[in-house]
Amino acid sequence: MEQKELALEIQKINEKLDVITHQLAEQNKRAREFQELKNDLTLIGRDIFSAAVEELEDVAPHFDTDDLIHLFKMLLRNVRPLTRLLQQVQGMDDLVTDLKPLGKQAFQQLLETLDQLDRKGYFEFLHEFVKIFDTVVMSFSVDDVRALRENITTILLTVKGMTQPDMLTSVNNALDFFRNMDVNVVDDISFLRIMREMKKPEVKRGIFFMLQFLQNVSIPKLIDSGKE
Repeated sequence: MEQKELALEIQKINEKLDVITHQLAEQNKRAREFQELKNDLTLIGRDIFSAAVEELEDVAPHFDTDDLIHLFKMLLRNVRPLTRLLQQVQGMDDLVTDLKPLGKQAFQQLLETLDQLDRKGYFEFLHEFVKIFDTVVMSFSVDDVRALRENITTILLTVKGMTQPDMLTSVNNALDFFRNMDVNVVDDISFLRIMREMKKPEVKRGIFFMLQFLQNVSIPKLIDSGKE
C-alpha cells in the first residue's frame, strides 16, 4: 500500500516537473524571440539613425540643440491651445460626416432640377438666346451700341409713351379700322362732291389730325435732314 502511494506521489511530481519544464521552454523561446526582435530593432535603429544623420547634414548649419529645446518648451506652454485646436478639428470632422448625407441629397435634388429644366427646354432656349446675342454682336458695331447707350433714355420714353393704355387703344382701333375698312370708291368723283365731303366735321378732324401729325413728326425731321 505504501509503495502504491509512493508511486502516485512520484507520478504527480513528474507531471509537475513536466509542466515546469514546458513553462521554462516557453519562457526560453520567448526570451530568444525577444532577443532576436531586439537585435533586429537595433539594426533597424542604427540604419535609421545613420540615414537621419546623413539627411540632417544639410540642415545642421541652421539647427541647434537650443532650438529644439525652445520648440519643446513652446509645445509644453501651448498644450491647452493645441488641445482645443484638435478638438475643433475633430468637431469639424464630425460636422463634415453629418453633412455628407445632406450634401448627397442636395446634389441629387440639383440633378433632378437640371433634368426637369432640360425636359422643359430651358437649356435649348438659352442656347438659342446665345445665338441671338451672337447675331446682335455680329450685326452691330461698337459705334451702334454707343449710340444706343446715348439715346436709351429717349427710346425708353418713346416705348413708355407707346405702351400707355390710350395709345394702345388708339393703335388697336386704327388696326381694326384698316382690317375692316370697306370703302367703295366710284370711278367718277366730282370736285364738288369732294368739297362737300370736306365740309363734314369728321373729315375736317381727320384732315387736321393728319396735318398736325405730319407737322410735328415727319416734316420737321425731313426738313432738318435735308438741310444737313
